[in-house]
Amino acid sequence: MYREFAPPPDLAAHVACVWASVSRGGAILPDGCVDVVWGGDRLVVAGPATGPAASSIPAGVPVFGVRFRLGAAGAALGLPAEALTDATAPLSEVWGAEHDERVATGGPAALVDVVRERVLGTRLDPLARAAALGAARPGARVGELGPALGLSERQLRRRFADAVGYGPKTLARVLRFQRFLVLAGRGGGELAGLAYAAGYADQAHLTRECRRLAGRTPAELIASGAAAAGERLVARA
Repeated sequence: MYREFAPPPDLAAHVACVWASVSRGGAILPDGCVDVVWGGDRLVVAGPATGPAASSIPAGVPVFGVRFRLGAAGAALGLPAEALTDATAPLSEVWGAEHDERVATGGPAALVDVVRERVLGTRLDPLARAAALGAARPGARVGELGPALGLSERQLRRRFADAVGYGPKTLARVLRFQRFLVLAGRGGGELAGLAYAAGYADQAHLTRECRRLAGRTPAELIASGAAAAGERLVARA
């Protein structure tokens, strides 16, 4: 069973949640976030995805992780988040130290301590965070994000790539998809109504985006029990 826990107050600016679950195998769907994950034998960084990614962790293995907030991953990891787009890497390759034995012994609390030691004092990009929150709003006009923050389109794209891992239009698509999963998870409603509520032009638009981002139709996602993930701000939008 998937469980989420609020981050410690001193990590709240960087970390969206601490979570624990049991691997279901299968595909991991895009959610706009970057996680540090314990997969049973080592720590990995799961970068921002633009499509379904096959899980390397066998079904039934207990897993837990720390999820960075939208726009916080680049600063927290100490490298452009774009370097990890659609990739998973051993944490030791990113932070240059082995923490596996420590976390294997100490569990989620030890992972939180590892993250704390690395991210406290790192400087977040407030404009990238503000733009990410803007992209999360239903009906967001991505072309207006830069001017609203005093950034050119080129500056916005560069800062988004560093902080988030891809551009604002891609993030908006991913978060709209996550909004659909939130709405579908609440139960009831026809696909056309869910599509409209999530911000799609119509049901056909929803179907195309689900195929691109998840490799499945909306009906297949609902039938599989696919759940929303990422930073929960999309659930409140």
